[in-house]
Amino acid sequence: MMEKLRQKLLHALPTLRALVQWLGLAGLAGAACGLAGAAFTWCVAQATALRTAHPWLLFLMPLAGLAIVWSYRTAGMENDSGTNQIIASVRGGERPPVRLAPLIFLGSVLTHLTGGSAGREGAALQIGGSISAGIGRLLRLGDRNVNTIIQCGMAGLFSALFGTPLTATVFALEVVNVGHFRYAALFPCLLSALTANAIPRLLGLPGEAYHLSGLPEPGLGSMLRCGALAILAALVSIAFCVLMHEAGRLYKKYIPDQYLRGLAGAALVIALTLAEGSGDYNGAGGHIIELAVEGQVHVPWAFLWKMLFTALTLGAGFRGGEIVPTLFIGSTFGCAAGPLLGLDPAFGAAVSMIALFCGVVNCPMASIFLAIELFGGEGLLFFALACALSFLVSGQYSLYSSQNIVYSKLEARLNGPQ
Repeated sequence: MMEKLRQKLLHALPTLRALVQWLGLAGLAGAACGLAGAAFTWCVAQATALRTAHPWLLFLMPLAGLAIVWSYRTAGMENDSGTNQIIASVRGGERPPVRLAPLIFLGSVLTHLTGGSAGREGAALQIGGSISAGIGRLLRLGDRNVNTIIQCGMAGLFSALFGTPLTATVFALEVVNVGHFRYAALFPCLLSALTANAIPRLLGLPGEAYHLSGLPEPGLGSMLRCGALAILAALVSIAFCVLMHEAGRLYKKYIPDQYLRGLAGAALVIALTLAEGSGDYNGAGGHIIELAVEGQVHVPWAFLWKMLFTALTLGAGFRGGEIVPTLFIGSTFGCAAGPLLGLDPAFGAAVSMIALFCGVVNCPMASIFLAIELFGGEGLLFFALACALSFLVSGQYSLYSSQNIVYSKLEARLNGPQ
């Protein structure tokens, strides 16, 4: 009897050891990312408030561009590929250095302060990945564990910024190798996301949440209309991915010097802002997203403006993320296109926002969780349908060139004659 008990304890020992290890490591990564995320959220909010109160800060954008290029060159990271480097590092590539965290932090704040069109989560993934990679190096973890702790950092910062721990967890696991889900990293990433999410909330910084209105009655007609909107959103996601990649390529082709590229990008954004006149497309544009999900956006082509502003900003080398602009594009497109399909504009904005997010990141499960955490459990079948269709129709396109799509989205084929 005692021998059997001893054998069972010996068999359970590796599991207990792993549990204790990840309680410590993921908890540490989550705490560090929660503090960094709270600081980053506050700084970006202050930068946005300053720019809103002082519109003349837009004209300092060329100086911000020069400062960003100088800081990266001085740190020896002028060839940094941003979020792509973090994603590639999870597969065992070059580990992101800790100095990336302050660089992307300050660069993103400068971009928001001076009116560049960018989000926060791309910076969050880079900050979280570099901080957690530094923890892994400090503790001399093996390659496999470093891969996992980098994912913990990604999940932690994403969760701290958005207040969506389930989405952050699944996104960190799903985005690296689409179609291959490492369940061994599930508990560490979830623990890191929950820990990181708690810190900003304790400090009084709210997460993202929206009220879902205009929900149609379930039925074949409403499902077909929702599906049609999801397909259109997927096509917009393809256009956005192509525009983002082409903008960066064209900048590099015609303006090889990074300093001149930053100046040119700033000049284009300033000129476009003055031509457009409202200033709605500078910064992240969170207030426009809120209006869209309330069905109140009055410019049907707002999504096109945001696509152009974002491509000109990030393609020139300014720092930030693409996901909040993606939510802006999706919500404003759905608010305009939804009524054309017989959907309430507010509900169209919500469905299109989630579908377009799915289309650009190729993470259907994370997208479904995002719908739940942003809008609650209502309309889940509509959101799930939208994510499934957007994932299928968006094909091999992605915002992240280092993303590995393991399995074809078109596996179902009719066999020809034998």
